[in-house]
Amino acid sequence: MIRPETNWVLFAAGLIFLASLILGVWKWQQSISSENGTAHRYVNVAHNAGLMYAFATSAIVAPLVQFSGWPSAVNSVAAGAIIGMFVVTISNYVRLGIQAQTDNQMRDRRSSLRGVREALIIGEIGGTAVLLVGFASAQL
Repeated sequence: MIRPETNWVLFAAGLIFLASLILGVWKWQQSISSENGTAHRYVNVAHNAGLMYAFATSAIVAPLVQFSGWPSAVNSVAAGAIIGMFVVTISNYVRLGIQAQTDNQMRDRRSSLRGVREALIIGEIGGTAVLLVGFASAQL
């Protein structure tokens, strides 16, 4: 039986994948209209990151949730943190692609992203650790 939280994780993976395909159209449009035949760096990064995060969500997060020994609420919060951070990251790349002002977001030392970066680290690594422990406790 598939756990209910696994279903919403797979649905989120599908949404991320769909958004990535749409970002691929944007990347393609920029590539064919640019002088050098490439899209802006962060349009490319947004597209690629979205594809990788969709895969990670469906191939890693969903099975960890499905076979976790934690209650549904713990799995949902942990998976939600991971997926939420994936979406924040992709959205930031999209913003940078729209602005087309930089080819390296880390170059600007005045960036207000420090707290966001720390939240990403905690959310992604912490959520994955929680799910991994839940998986290990139930399956190993």
